[in-house]
Amino acid sequence: MDNVRLGIIGLGNMGSAHIDNYLRGHLKNITITAICDIDPQKLKNAGEKLGEDVKQYLTSEELIRSGEVDAILIATPHYFHPTIAIDGFKNGLNVMSEKPAGVYTKAVREMNEAAKASGKVFGVMFNQRTNPAYQKLKNMMDTGVLGPMTRATWIITDWYRTQAYYNSGGWRATWAGEGGGVLLNQCPHQIDLMQWICGVPKRVFAKADFGKFHDIEVEDDVTAFYEYENGATGLFVTTTGEYPGTNRFEVSGDLGKVVIEGGRFLYYKNNRSVKENTFSNDGGFSTPGCTVEEIKFDNGGDQHVGILNNFADCILNGTPLLAPGEEGIRGLTVSNAMHLSAWTNSWVDIPLDEEKYYALLKEKIATSRYVKPEIKTGAVADLTGTY
Repeated sequence: MDNVRLGIIGLGNMGSAHIDNYLRGHLKNITITAICDIDPQKLKNAGEKLGEDVKQYLTSEELIRSGEVDAILIATPHYFHPTIAIDGFKNGLNVMSEKPAGVYTKAVREMNEAAKASGKVFGVMFNQRTNPAYQKLKNMMDTGVLGPMTRATWIITDWYRTQAYYNSGGWRATWAGEGGGVLLNQCPHQIDLMQWICGVPKRVFAKADFGKFHDIEVEDDVTAFYEYENGATGLFVTTTGEYPGTNRFEVSGDLGKVVIEGGRFLYYKNNRSVKENTFSNDGGFSTPGCTVEEIKFDNGGDQHVGILNNFADCILNGTPLLAPGEEGIRGLTVSNAMHLSAWTNSWVDIPLDEEKYYALLKEKIATSRYVKPEIKTGAVADLTGTY
């Protein structure tokens, strides 16, 4: 095989964006051979763009069993990601899932097990991992340039949304339709990057407000505190109700810190260890001193195109994935922990109690304003409908 035959399942905003990238010639060694959506009009519109040779299907099951594809890209609402992925793996297909990997870790863990059993390539669309600024910071952390981490803070409040945005779809911002609010819709990339660079915290405490700024049932304002294994602390702040917003990621260590904000990457390099200076400097106010360097990057990375081309390269040549699908559970674990903490007003240890989270989520779904037209049964699919 010298080309990956790709089927796209879900033709909303992201599915359509991937098709546009393909038509512009940005996807290498990939041919879209099949598309799927439960909305006949969306299917028709996409089919007209792609041409009559691309097969069209109204259900994921039909596409997966068609024999027309080597891999699928899942761009459906969140709940369907694990169910469709598992079906793909069981039928011998490689799988790329849009973010988040799912809504709850119980289902995503089963998806990971199916991926492992299949031996197929599994990727997740964490396109921000292609950003050279985040890659640089990860490398600095991995190689100890900043020394042991002492604090990580991400304030990401530039997600302002109007009520009209939430009114645009009955499933939006509901427990039954989306499974969460700002944590699952807007922030999966930042939550993933924070764990990718700094590691998964050992426990989380979160204050979340549900419908604070909008008439919605899920969270639109969150402040979460992290504790890491080495004693470092973290803070994650997000909302869709503030304007103007902030996007500032700051990581501090014993040997310096990095601040990423407004397209700038500032590296503060300490002249000596903070800990060493604290216990050996005779001056009560004498600091270690530091130099400041701005590291510049030409662009923000290849984003979605980069992840898909890397996915195809892994299938064809065994190139390591930048965003392995199995890692999707890490950031989701943190966001599930935030929800569970807010629901119980308590610290939540990681790994979290998946059954407790799942039970409380089902209670939220039972009283949700959005009612799905049909519900399947089964360990993974009981919170999803048919796609």
